[in-house]
Amino acid sequence: MSAESGDGYPLVLHSEADPSRLGGTAVCGFSTVGSVGVIATSHLISSLQLSPMGTVLHPQFPAVALIHDSVPKHPVRVYQGDGIGVFTSEIQFTSEHDVYFANTVLEWFTKGGFDRLIVIDGVVSNELGIKEDSELWGVSSTSVGRDQLDNSSIQRIQQGVVTGIAGYLIAEGERRGLDVTALLAECNPMYPDARAAIIAVEGLSELVGLEVPVEGLLEDARNIEEKVREAFEKAQSNALPAPNSDDDEDDIPMY
Repeated sequence: MSAESGDGYPLVLHSEADPSRLGGTAVCGFSTVGSVGVIATSHLISSLQLSPMGTVLHPQFPAVALIHDSVPKHPVRVYQGDGIGVFTSEIQFTSEHDVYFANTVLEWFTKGGFDRLIVIDGVVSNELGIKEDSELWGVSSTSVGRDQLDNSSIQRIQQGVVTGIAGYLIAEGERRGLDVTALLAECNPMYPDARAAIIAVEGLSELVGLEVPVEGLLEDARNIEEKVREAFEKAQSNALPAPNSDDDEDDIPMY
């Protein structure tokens, strides 16, 4: 790998992969806050019926196989369809891996001949309850990308800090003149927020002009939210009652 792209992880092509199909829009998502990125990319892969292209491997990765429809898969993979490629990671890594993953994505993006890269991630909501609607924020490395955000319903970040893989990718995109846009969906970090992933997928669809059905993802969001509500109600019912201040003659107010 060149010194310009830095050190990343090896991307091994599958035996049936067709590199000639590469190009178009590249999308990546990881198992970060609220799992927004990995939920969104997994939905893109299934709903658009993308073909497996390669696997990212490294001896430091945990030895694990994820089973999908009885088929074992490595957790970090790339897929390709007509005019769209997807990079996804279905397990969470510590932040020490962020720069290496970001450089791996950049090498896949540049060598694959893609036009632009869109990073999907979550941002912690100020309100941690379940919400029907969430905000979607965007930031782009190029003036063209910023104009596209302004012409969409996505709110452009004017001031702030973007951390992790998404932050590195947009900053490196600006440095190297690459078209990189981050879509950051407001989410609850306490559980996999599929509803925030829907907001991100809809923003992606608007930006690239690609229709992606979200009915299945909406059903997943409702199921997750119902389980969260049940867990909350169970925790409330099992909680100890608050002490009765009238029973404590020596009650001392606390400040």
